[in-house]
Amino acid sequence: MGKYVIAKTKVGFKFNLEAANGQVICTSQSYTTKVSCKKAIESLQKIAKSPIEDQTVKGYTEEKKPKYEVYQDRKKEYRFRLIASNGKNIVSGESYTTLQACKSGIMSIQNNATSEIVDTSLAEKKPAAKAEKKPTAKKPAAKKTAAKKTTTKK
Repeated sequence: MGKYVIAKTKVGFKFNLEAANGQVICTSQSYTTKVSCKKAIESLQKIAKSPIEDQTVKGYTEEKKPKYEVYQDRKKEYRFRLIASNGKNIVSGESYTTLQACKSGIMSIQNNATSEIVDTSLAEKKPAAKAEKKPTAKKPAAKKTAAKKTTTKK
């Protein structure tokens, strides 16, 4: 069985679904909170068995959402994305050289949908090393000079 790996990003959180061999099957979009990231995993688990809309076929049949959309990118490689009922893209896959390999990626999601969740965003970070403070030499106090009083006679 694979695992969902939650990670911190510059702008929030994302997850990868990894197969048992550690290979990334799909990657989520970025979410601003960990709660929304976990909700996306729950959503994926619920809709993992959605139908596949093969957009590489001329005159393809449009499926209802939720669905996987299989398409070709600019390099003519095959890709997929899982679209939720609300039209949001939950996950996308890497590029594949064949349509069959792309569909196998989708089958892998379906087979690993109930995997455990591993939260790597909780990993303790090593504290930054503090720079040693060098003793600073005290500057001598500035000498006070007496102010001259000037008196003016009238």
